[in-house]
Amino acid sequence: MNKTNEKRDVFVAIADPTRRKLIRILANTDELPLHELTPHFQMGRTAVSKHLMILREANLVTNRKAGRETKYRLNPEPLQEVRDWLSFYEQFWRERAAILKNMLEE
Repeated sequence: MNKTNEKRDVFVAIADPTRRKLIRILANTDELPLHELTPHFQMGRTAVSKHLMILREANLVTNRKAGRETKYRLNPEPLQEVRDWLSFYEQFWRERAAILKNMLEE
């Protein structure tokens, strides 16, 4: 994904557990530099940076330069697409659970 105008799919970006953990960490703070994110993982800065790049390509993370550091911040808006997709299945399982409950009560 090196082309500047291409966006990465949100579902692809959140498919990896490391990226989901990065999202969770950034959701609990205003913004963090790479050196504060890296200790949360058993990998080096370069690997964490690559995961952040994928999240940026999906517009899930924004970054800004602050002196010599780059600080990362969560952009939760693209997660709405995931929520919308999941809401269908939430309703689906709610209906199935109600049907099962009725069958068990009979």
